[in-house]
Amino acid sequence: MTYFLSLFPQLFSGIGVTLKLFALTLVGSIPLGVILAFILASRLKPLRYLIQLYVWLMRGTPLLLQLIFVFYGLPLVGIVFDRFDAAIFAFILNYAAYFAEIFRGGIQSIPKGQYEAAQVLRLSPAQTIQKIIIPQVAKITLPSVGNEVISLIKDTSLIYILGLSDIMRIGKIAMERDATLLPLVGVAIIYLALTGIFTVLLKQLEKRLDYYR
Repeated sequence: MTYFLSLFPQLFSGIGVTLKLFALTLVGSIPLGVILAFILASRLKPLRYLIQLYVWLMRGTPLLLQLIFVFYGLPLVGIVFDRFDAAIFAFILNYAAYFAEIFRGGIQSIPKGQYEAAQVLRLSPAQTIQKIIIPQVAKITLPSVGNEVISLIKDTSLIYILGLSDIMRIGKIAMERDATLLPLVGVAIIYLALTGIFTVLLKQLEKRLDYYR
């Protein structure tokens, strides 16, 4: 038990990298996903087809493969990222594709009558998006977005492949050093705690948006 408890200070030293990647991915991918969703729901066929191709590629290939491609493949054509920037770039592109599909579904689920009402009220396109579309899309898509947020917490463990000192890599090093699986149990406990915290926060956010019912 003493050994097990002594592992947590080591594991917590990697939580900063994990949470930083998590936060920056959300900050980058959600706004990008919103923009892509409006394009997917638009009548601009050439641009829409291009974004559909991007979404298909991002959702149809493993995130681990995308990480390897960005860090090890792009330097072959002269595009070089450091390890953490490569992780952020790959994660944002991947999760923006998922969020784009989620938000597109939310946008297209809004009844056409509400757009007509916005025209009657003489709302500009920007006001319609801000006051009618965005609030309803946020409510409609929050459960699906919440699922992606929880998945993101777990997916951050993939960056160990790039040699970044996140929770997973530190646990793996401790496991190999001490020839015991206990470090991985500690890693699991930390991820369970993180997903539990964000699950509770998302549930509270759902309650706050409940005024649309």
